[in-house]
Amino acid sequence: MNRFIRELRRREVFRAAGLYVGICWILIEGASVVLPAFDAPEWAMKAMIIAAVVGFPIMLVLAWVYDITDHGIVVQEEATDTVVVPFGGRRTDFVVIGVLSVALIFSVYLNVTTDPVAMEQPDPVSVLIADFKNATGDPVFDGTLEQTLSIGIEGASFVTAFNRLAAKKQIEKLQPNGTLDEEGARLIAVREGIKLVLSGEIREDDGRYLFSVRGVEPEMGEVLVEVEEKAKDRNGVLIAVAEATDEIREQLGDTSIEKDSLRSIETFTASSIDAAHDYTRAQNAAFLGDYDSAVELYKSAIDRDPDFGRAFSGWAVAAHHLGRAEEAEEKWKKALSLMETMTPRERYRTLGTYYMVVSGNYQKAIENFETLVEEYPADGAGHNNLAVSYFSTLDFERAMEEGARVLEIYPNSIFYKLNAALYSMYAGDFEASEAQGREVIAADESRYYARIPVAIAALSRGDLDGAKAAYRDMAATGKLGASHANLGLADVAIYEGLYPEAIALLNDGIAADSASGNQRAASTKYIALAEARQANGDGAESVADALNKAFEIHRGTSQMVAAARLYLELGQNYLGPGLAIAAELAAGLQPQQRAYAQLLRGIVDSKGDRHADAIDKFVAATKLSDSWLLRFELGKAYLRAGSYAEALDEFNSCEQRKGEASAVFLDDLPTWRYIAELPYWRARAQQEIGMSDAAKQSYAEFLAIRNEGRLAEDARERQASL
Repeated sequence: MNRFIRELRRREVFRAAGLYVGICWILIEGASVVLPAFDAPEWAMKAMIIAAVVGFPIMLVLAWVYDITDHGIVVQEEATDTVVVPFGGRRTDFVVIGVLSVALIFSVYLNVTTDPVAMEQPDPVSVLIADFKNATGDPVFDGTLEQTLSIGIEGASFVTAFNRLAAKKQIEKLQPNGTLDEEGARLIAVREGIKLVLSGEIREDDGRYLFSVRGVEPEMGEVLVEVEEKAKDRNGVLIAVAEATDEIREQLGDTSIEKDSLRSIETFTASSIDAAHDYTRAQNAAFLGDYDSAVELYKSAIDRDPDFGRAFSGWAVAAHHLGRAEEAEEKWKKALSLMETMTPRERYRTLGTYYMVVSGNYQKAIENFETLVEEYPADGAGHNNLAVSYFSTLDFERAMEEGARVLEIYPNSIFYKLNAALYSMYAGDFEASEAQGREVIAADESRYYARIPVAIAALSRGDLDGAKAAYRDMAATGKLGASHANLGLADVAIYEGLYPEAIALLNDGIAADSASGNQRAASTKYIALAEARQANGDGAESVADALNKAFEIHRGTSQMVAAARLYLELGQNYLGPGLAIAAELAAGLQPQQRAYAQLLRGIVDSKGDRHADAIDKFVAATKLSDSWLLRFELGKAYLRAGSYAEALDEFNSCEQRKGEASAVFLDDLPTWRYIAELPYWRARAQQEIGMSDAAKQSYAEFLAIRNEGRLAEDARERQASL
């Protein structure tokens, strides 16, 4: 071995290797700067590196065999210890060391001074998928391929598919009997500012299927994308769509596709094309608000494919809208267990929606949706749900910011405009919320939720007839609208002090909700019925009976808090159920639940003249969730404790935040009746401070709302004493 090493040294192999490495190093580092400047293809750099690596062993062989002499390049002589060649010597060592040093310094300089190369993110691309031409005669392909392609192209972070059903509604309004073919889709795309229209065709040829897609620029019709794939059989069509999707994404500039990994769209491939078709029809029904039909279609899809995770998720959302809480929770759990059957984007959407709707873990929902919009910045649903999550934590400012951001992406979206109207309502900007709500109604009269900000805006200016008219219009939109309108009309009746009218309305509403299986709505109405009975002077047993029936149907957080407040109002005999609810809420994981537990315990302390304990509990609760209801009860606690300035400050805060009292549990279920007592309590604080004129005005405001009942009698007496 020692002899071999000596021979390597004698033949200058080590020096040649060092010099070769140094020169290649310098050339490659220089090329990394020069080649991109001349827009050289990627393979040029790769070719240089490969050539350098391949050339290294060749160089070693040549250095062993040949020598450089004053006679030129000659074959090495037999090994001797006395051969002296011009290439050798200390001078050559210095040359090799110098070249390696230059290479090292050059490399360090480039790495220190050159900014990291950032992956260039393509500009956001909004896509509208037109109705594909189905030349097979098989109806199973109608709508299914478009839905599948939509899921696939959204695997690219910069691509967002425009809702096809929303586009169809628009084309029907613009053109009688209009269809969402390529021409119709281009018309909508131009109106909406959509950048690309995808249209396609599927046809059969001797049992095989040919699937083709082309993408055009909407205004000029220039073809930007063109793809064609084949499928060997009917079920293989979805795989062909997967292949086409990857090609489309590549042509749009997506570099994130990993060829050897499972394609994201293949997670959509159910056990049969029929399951995918049922799922598509279910999605369409859910978008149109026909949740009963949607549930049946989701069920049909799952019968065909028991591991169809998306179908379970859709079923859960539809059941939630129908008020079937237990059914919704069961399907959510199943959907979560099948998360791997979804694309990464849909996993974020599903998890975020679960945290937001089912578990009430809004912070986790925010984390998921923030990650979603970070990775998929053009995702309208992600921005919208992030806004809803911010709203649920009472961060109305950020909710409105996200609501505005999603409208920048989809400026004409009715759904996002409706949410923006609701954010404005809760923020107390009733004028803006009413204008936005009416804009939605003008675009689509079936949107019953759009009547909520209109009704609340009318109530805020004392226009009770206007609010009732808005709720009656809501009732005409369908079964769900009628259920919501019934609660709204009862809410106005309780606000006015018309308790028998409210009781009659709620009994009718409960019967209708029970017949349709809307558990959440029926339970909420039983709570409102208990409130109406108590205000009407009915016995404690009658009030408690309504509360017990509410819990037999549904036991959500909002129902628990509202019921517990009533139990605590019924006296010592019902203190136990109220405190039991407080204990249950205190064991909850979410800050809102624990804040409500402190609220209920604070009410008990305040009524028991343990004022310091009550105030401590209320103040601690505000650090968990600073709700309107909490501030209202804190004001009453300060008043009972004799801290009148602090009480007035809290009541003034409630007045400024009365938009939140539109639905104190932030569930869009009207509770304007809670506002009715605010002028009375504010007048009490003003009177104690010595603000006589202000107190008289506040008492008059209260009596204009309610002129009967215990508080009305007390208000008249106090007003007369001023």
